[in-house]
Amino acid sequence: MTATTSTAPDTVTGSRPRSPAPRPKAALALLASVIVSFLAASSAPTPLYAVYQAEWGFTPITTTVVFGVYAVAVLVALLVVGRISDHVGRRPVLLAALAVQAAAMLVFVTAGGVTALLVARVVQGVSTGAAMGAVGAAMLDIDRPRGTVANSVAPGTGTATGALASALIVQYLPAPTRLVYLLLLGVFALQAAGVALLPETVGRKPGALGSLVPRIALPRQVRRPVAIAAPVLFAVWALAGFYGSLGPALTGTLVHSRSALYGGLSLSILAGVAAASVLALRGTATRTVLYTGVLALIIGVGVTLISIDAGSAAGFFAGSAVAGLGFGSGFQGGIRLVVPLARPHERAGVLSLLYVVSYLGMGVPAVLAGVLVVHAGGLLDTAREYGIAVIVLAGAALIGLVATRNGAETALD
Repeated sequence: MTATTSTAPDTVTGSRPRSPAPRPKAALALLASVIVSFLAASSAPTPLYAVYQAEWGFTPITTTVVFGVYAVAVLVALLVVGRISDHVGRRPVLLAALAVQAAAMLVFVTAGGVTALLVARVVQGVSTGAAMGAVGAAMLDIDRPRGTVANSVAPGTGTATGALASALIVQYLPAPTRLVYLLLLGVFALQAAGVALLPETVGRKPGALGSLVPRIALPRQVRRPVAIAAPVLFAVWALAGFYGSLGPALTGTLVHSRSALYGGLSLSILAGVAAASVLALRGTATRTVLYTGVLALIIGVGVTLISIDAGSAAGFFAGSAVAGLGFGSGFQGGIRLVVPLARPHERAGVLSLLYVVSYLGMGVPAVLAGVLVVHAGGLLDTAREYGIAVIVLAGAALIGLVATRNGAETALD
């Protein structure tokens, strides 16, 4: 059964289907909301790190470790269970992921120290990694063109809303280290009820246990597009790691304020502009979107670094907005280049591989930055080094795009 089943009488038999499915747009919206809420939950702790640090007295390196273990947990889940929904179906995987995500919220609510915080981030990462391939593939099953756009816009929307909403709760509402997670817990419960009513979009396929063995197996038709997209995805998600790990401290230094609202502002600007750029450029040629992403990334990070040196908060936020254009365009271009070429029983695996590249880009540099903040030149020097590294990565991605242009004209159009 698919999500596009009609309730109209059959033209041959005159009978009606036994179990009419929800409208495809409603199903697509529900699935997109799962990505939004999962990514919102992943960015919700960002404005809270200063609160945790004040209560528990840990060092800046602990912040980046907490950030990094989430990315590692996502990577492990993507590698182990990223393809399983191609075999057992999308709905069982999503329901399990929502249940685990709810459990992570409960750990956050009851956390009394760094150990509990690390456990919550690991559980959250496992849930997110399990869900991303399944929900993304389900959206493509329902409507491939709209599903491709939704796969690109939902992560930025979730990251932006999670960071901003959490910052507002910390600033203006009571019990900030519990309230945001309780609200998300309610969202996950509602989404689980909705997902339970969705029809399955892909049939069962043998080999579920074998799919749990981590391996990189790309269908032939997506190998060249993945080789083009991977450097871009790594670069743009390294930028997300920059804002997720160092953004709150940098913003506080530049605006001379310890307000949690500022702590989530830079990440919200980056992710919000990224989401808007996906919608604005959804009708633009893939090649143009990719070039826009890489060039905006280089310019935006450059402006950000100049503003850090000048102590300009306004310049920092302006650079963040330009970099957000690069993030959204680069991520959208990579997704559009690859996933429409995957067949239905390949989609979750292909999407999971793209997220593996993305989370490697986000997690590894962020953890290294935490080490450098404590043991090398401090916050500002580390921010400069990290920003330069992102520019170098983006430059390498640009060279790769130019070098593959003649051999990949069809894929990039």
